[in-house]
Amino acid sequence: MSLNRRGFLGLTSGLAVVTLAGCGTSATSASSAPRAGGRLRAAFAGGGAKEVLDPHLANLFVEAARSKAMFDKLADLGGDVAPQPRLAEKWEPSTDLTRWRITLRKAVFHDGRPVRAQDVLASYARILDPNRAFRAKSSLALIDLPNSRAVDDRTVEFALKRPFVEFPNALAAFGAYIVPEGAEDFTKPVGSGAFSFVSFEPGRSVLLQRNPEYWEGAPLLEELEFVIANEESARTNALLGGQVEYAHDLTPTTARSHASSDRMTIHRAPNSAVQAFAMKLDRAPFDNRDLREALFLLADRPQLVESVLAGSGQVGNDLFGKGYQHYAGDLPQRERDVDKAKFLIRKAGAEGLVVKLDTSTAAAGMVEAATVFADQAKGSGLTIEVVQGNKDTYWADTLKNGSLSSFRSGAMPIETHIAQRLLSGAGTNVTKWARPEFDALYEKAVSTSDQSARTQAYQEMQRLLHTDGGYLMWGFADWIVGAKPNVGGISTAPANTLDWARFDKVWVG
Repeated sequence: MSLNRRGFLGLTSGLAVVTLAGCGTSATSASSAPRAGGRLRAAFAGGGAKEVLDPHLANLFVEAARSKAMFDKLADLGGDVAPQPRLAEKWEPSTDLTRWRITLRKAVFHDGRPVRAQDVLASYARILDPNRAFRAKSSLALIDLPNSRAVDDRTVEFALKRPFVEFPNALAAFGAYIVPEGAEDFTKPVGSGAFSFVSFEPGRSVLLQRNPEYWEGAPLLEELEFVIANEESARTNALLGGQVEYAHDLTPTTARSHASSDRMTIHRAPNSAVQAFAMKLDRAPFDNRDLREALFLLADRPQLVESVLAGSGQVGNDLFGKGYQHYAGDLPQRERDVDKAKFLIRKAGAEGLVVKLDTSTAAAGMVEAATVFADQAKGSGLTIEVVQGNKDTYWADTLKNGSLSSFRSGAMPIETHIAQRLLSGAGTNVTKWARPEFDALYEKAVSTSDQSARTQAYQEMQRLLHTDGGYLMWGFADWIVGAKPNVGGISTAPANTLDWARFDKVWVG
């Protein structure tokens, strides 16, 4: 299939050509101006012998942060969790949205080789290898790789299996990094990122150095060292004791305790993780809409945010992605209404019913939230019994079993959340939501270049979820890191986006 230039420049609804956007917002308490030099030591929780430097296998936060430092994706997510170009200088869809032409910027790998279209195709072929289990595979599965091609060294033409206007979301998928063609040995990885590899001690540390040839400009830091400290208290104490300058993933309690400290500056990234309870719609008792609404009305969201998140978050309204692109912020905020909840419980014939709420320590705050919510339901006629499960198998267990469970998710585009969790055939559809009219709205949204029609479809999908869905999304948690007061350039973008754990813009004063 061949397309002429007109085929790629025919769209006029804000999609035809996308070029590099800004790098998002950042906040710093460093008193000095940005300056070059020095080593930043960053403490993260690790995975011991399971840690990898293969960016396509990255799963842990520390692996994601290290991959970001050493490698690039074609696109990444901005502060509003919308994709923005990275190694891609621009992208141009065909008029029928089945082919996308990507123009690569001039960039080089750490060994001096240029980043070519062939490297992009080889990287995606590696991710899509059916004999391997790479996290980005599901996001890139819509690519028709045999019919995709390198037009020249700096131009890739992707063929898709169906029209898909949200293809840039796939380019920004977690783990979709570009590696040199033929790369398989990542003991001394070679990428195109802002920092290049120096040394690796599994379970202990990774040392990187400034890449002076980085396409976006050399980092300010001379060296970046990732240090492993699995316990939050160990990361906090290492920061306070001067062993590190940056401590990742601190608790709201720690943040509150050190809010006025002169030895630690707290940095908060709002809307980084949603906290929720998931009701399964395909089985009793939550196949009854009245009972689902009763649970929505029993939740005291401000109390959950204050008690579970220690105030480090915002109240949710049972929809994913507060503040993200396409979020339906005009829907009325649900409030606690115990009297109406009691009425609905009686109407559903559920008085005296005991419902098990499955939870675990698999994600921070879930057990505490389940306990608080069970207490909020007392006296309603419905008893919620908290059951703590195995943290190692929790997500797989709750995908199949039970009727009510704790849920947590990091940042991703609203389209990705819908595709992975709410379509009838979605692989991680924990609420078992299945509505043909909803699936049809999604197909309409992702197959049209009309921006207003797409926005309308997303809004209608969210109205259906708000009215009839199974996610009780009570709060959006801040992501919290601590740093020495002389560290500047730390971003406030949500976790898992481009500027989260991004160290090429950071300096030590």
